[in-house]
Amino acid sequence: MKTHTFNNCAAQGDLMITRVQEIPTDAVLKEPENDVHIVAHSETGHHHVVEAGPVEYFWASNDGDFEGQVAYLKVNEPVVLRHLRSFDTHEPIQISPGIFRLNQQREYTPEGFRRAAD
Repeated sequence: MKTHTFNNCAAQGDLMITRVQEIPTDAVLKEPENDVHIVAHSETGHHHVVEAGPVEYFWASNDGDFEGQVAYLKVNEPVVLRHLRSFDTHEPIQISPGIFRLNQQREYTPEGFRRAAD
């Protein structure tokens, strides 16, 4: 399976990754689970993860652009974002060093906006 790269923004399923300049001051550092950071929980249990070693993972309150909490990654050396599903999976994405905002995309319905399903 080919690993994709990007410069400023990318998506893996319903997860949007955007390069930003800084992490908000109210962000809280999160500890890894089994040597990975689950950066997006999937409704089917097939999460989106990065290895814990080369990154720091943060949660911050709503930054005005998205409802709820927003995640941030500080990538110190290249890391691969993987989707943990053995079939019909999203291709891996290599994330270069930098700071990134991670949010689950939303979609519009007649009832209003809702979180997009993966």
